[in-house]
Amino acid sequence: EKDEPGEEVRVTYRELLELTCRLGNTLKRQGVKRGDRVTIYMPPCPLAVASMLACARIGAVHAVVFAGFSAEALADRIRD
Repeated sequence: EKDEPGEEVRVTYRELLELTCRLGNTLKRQGVKRGDRVTIYMPPCPLAVASMLACARIGAVHAVVFAGFSAEALADRIRD
């Protein structure tokens, strides 16, 4: 569901798998590999879910930070 009540996006398992694989390949092309750390800063949406799954798929450790944090709080979470 999106932030607005009543708004939602439906994604099939096949669409989620395809998006996850594409994102995983993009991350690998950018040099992300097993054991690397990735911080995902996105609103809650299907793309954020696919990003988390893509990191897990290639073995990258990931942390999720959603909007609403101050710059200092965001920096602390990234360092952690």
